[in-house]
Amino acid sequence: MKKIVLWQHYNKEEHHDADYLEKDISMSLAENIEFFRLILGDSNDIKIHEFIFGSNCEFSGVLIYIDGLVDNLEITESILKPIILNKNFEENAIENFTMMNLKKSIICLGDITESSIYSNLFEGCLSGNTILLVDGLSTGLVISTKGWEKRSVTEPQTESVVRGPREGFTEDFRTNTSLIRRRIKSPKLKMENMIIGRKTYTNICIAYIEGVAKPEVLQTLRNRLRAIDVDSIMDSGYIEQYIEDYPFSIFPTIGYSEKPDVIAAKILEGRIAVVVDGSPFVLTVPMLFVESFQSAEDYYVRPIYASLIRLMRFFAYFIAIYAVPGFIALTTFHQELIPTTLLFTVAKAREATPFPAIIEALIMVISFEILREAGLRLPRPVGQAISIVGALIMGDAAVSAGIVGAPMVITVAIGAVSEFIIPDQGDSISILRIIMMFLASALGGFGLSVGFLGVLIHLAILEPFGIPYFASVKFSRDQQDSFVRLPLWVMEDRPKGLSYIDEKRKKTFIPPNGKK
Repeated sequence: MKKIVLWQHYNKEEHHDADYLEKDISMSLAENIEFFRLILGDSNDIKIHEFIFGSNCEFSGVLIYIDGLVDNLEITESILKPIILNKNFEENAIENFTMMNLKKSIICLGDITESSIYSNLFEGCLSGNTILLVDGLSTGLVISTKGWEKRSVTEPQTESVVRGPREGFTEDFRTNTSLIRRRIKSPKLKMENMIIGRKTYTNICIAYIEGVAKPEVLQTLRNRLRAIDVDSIMDSGYIEQYIEDYPFSIFPTIGYSEKPDVIAAKILEGRIAVVVDGSPFVLTVPMLFVESFQSAEDYYVRPIYASLIRLMRFFAYFIAIYAVPGFIALTTFHQELIPTTLLFTVAKAREATPFPAIIEALIMVISFEILREAGLRLPRPVGQAISIVGALIMGDAAVSAGIVGAPMVITVAIGAVSEFIIPDQGDSISILRIIMMFLASALGGFGLSVGFLGVLIHLAILEPFGIPYFASVKFSRDQQDSFVRLPLWVMEDRPKGLSYIDEKRKKTFIPPNGKK
């Protein structure tokens, strides 16, 4: 067979693939096959299956797909068999034959797209679809036959709850969007798709409720996503870093969650979700400061207990940051504020230690961070043993050796445990704790006051996507779900800074008083 030499002017070093593929499909099947082989190379997972069909086998076609990304049984039963076994084609009628005939009356699959340019075909093939081309036709079909292995829906490990749904997002894009659809069945729930990444072609979905999400926030998000021009998007963390307003702030301004019920609740409040293919973490914008102290379980338990737990989280946040710096300030500058009996106990414990309080604190805090990181990176059984046994042994050995005092070990442990209550603010707590330690060692209580004021000023100027970061902290109807959580039947309106036209959650409701 004479080899057709085509596309000789194509040079991968001189042409950008995405630009060069914006060409019309050739009517010659042989040219199309050669072009696919030229672009995709000789990879053994690229399958090019040629076949003939028609009443007298007068038509020639080809299926192109990637083995491992498709359902081979579906290709055989829903594409090949219906086409090859169909004998109702008109003889010698290639001029009257169109892809629409195959799409509407022969192929037994619902998700089929017709295209006349190569870029759409390559994009579909590399995404796990099957490409169908027929000799004499200048269009091709992109047929959805995805069938790769995927993780099942399980309980997320990062957001465990005692009461509430146990479902978690997976790495499969369509599974994640369906989990959101299952909870919000409104026709106003819109999902806009786009593809980002010149090499990875990662699917991105923007989910929001029309009339609830603010149009200006939505348009800002669209513009920022469309402005991303990179080779790869491997996880939602990539998207977060490209679209956030304050990349050098220690406070997170974009939320994320593994739980569909949490994402659905945030969408219903007026936020916009960003689903990224290959990531079990779904982003939400904009994020407010109080979100870090809210849990999905707060809305599934009684309001009094939920409010108590939420207040405890705010208290734990201050303990995690200021426990160690406060101890340094008291023992270094303000001994008169410590009760006499406790002061003698602290002085006795520190008399054998050779280092000042700031050095003791740095030794223990850095040791704790090392143990925590080791516990996270090692296999789970080993990591748990390292984090628990290592902390006990190192703390006891440090006190016995006279490197640090027992009061400092206790203070660091209290701050470390308090940090685990607010995982969303873990990064900011670790950084602020060290900053406050140095301020306390240099200026005492005055330094802590200056640091606290600086943090408040910084938080007050943050406006992710134009919404104040402290929007739910100021006195407004949002106080119903900020420091405390009032009963659900009280919260009639959505958050004031997030919602647009449809601000009402429900109609006025008065609970029964117990009388029949």
